[in-house]
Amino acid sequence: MSELRPRMLSDIDALKALAHPLRQQLMTWLQRHGPATSADLAAEFGEDRGATSYHLRQLARFGFIEEDADRSSGRRKYWRAIPQDVRLPRRPTEPEVALAAEEIGRQWMERADRDLTAYLSNRETFGEFAASAMHSFGSTMLTAEELAEFSEEYIAFLKRWHREPGQAPPGSRHISVVFHAFPTPDSGDAS
Repeated sequence: MSELRPRMLSDIDALKALAHPLRQQLMTWLQRHGPATSADLAAEFGEDRGATSYHLRQLARFGFIEEDADRSSGRRKYWRAIPQDVRLPRRPTEPEVALAAEEIGRQWMERADRDLTAYLSNRETFGEFAASAMHSFGSTMLTAEELAEFSEEYIAFLKRWHREPGQAPPGSRHISVVFHAFPTPDSGDAS
């Protein structure tokens, strides 16, 4: 398994490219299901094939996806997600960068909420996976430096288990993992 290196997104053009809602849907689908053509994805999302193709090319332009040359033939291009550890800037100083990063983070949270709600509403249909799934809420006391170290250890752990569609053993399915580590606001912090 190749090492997923951190990719800190600070380029405003790359952030804007990723902040587009349809591009987020396309990326998520490719990450979860593997390679597909623009026609496949246009049908999946009820979008125009030309527009879908444009959005895929934009994602490729900024290094989020790439053409799957082994599957592509002639004008029929297959696209695949590039495995990477994408990170949003933690404390952007440029307002435009901050706004784009906030939009991407919001979309990621909404997707996680939708997925968790859908799972919890139908967990009986997940068989043995429902018995293996875990939900946990915990807390601890850390310094800012320890929080950064804790987060990196979590990401390293998740990377050890990373598999691409088509590389997983039989009986595998896509698993969503959501992680939050942030300072707990005191009641006086909320405004």
